[in-house]
Amino acid sequence: QVQLVESGGGLVQPGGSLRLSCAASGSIFSINHMGWYRQAPGKQRELVARITSIGSTNYADSVKGRFTISRDNAKNTVYLQMNSLKPEDTAVYYCNVDGYLRGGARYDYWGQGTQVNVSS
Repeated sequence: QVQLVESGGGLVQPGGSLRLSCAASGSIFSINHMGWYRQAPGKQRELVARITSIGSTNYADSVKGRFTISRDNAKNTVYLQMNSLKPEDTAVYYCNVDGYLRGGARYDYWGQGTQVNVSS
């Protein structure tokens, strides 16, 4: 009932930048939180950044000052601008959104994931 389409991953050299996008569509009445998580090989999935419907944000300590999360409510899209990328940022990045469907049911959906590789 909610579809998430992620884009923007790829291979980048250390110090480089990437911008991830995640567009939500479907029977959406409202979106509360939009966030990005990541999972590196052999590690648990972790929060990278999250933004509320009114623009409040929180970030993992490891990305503060380098990553910026933003959202376009008119397009139901969340972005993650990643600058000064490091090899330890290599992971599969997942978009997550929650809110309410038309009809009142609450939802919490994950994207399919997009690979980010930071390597020289």
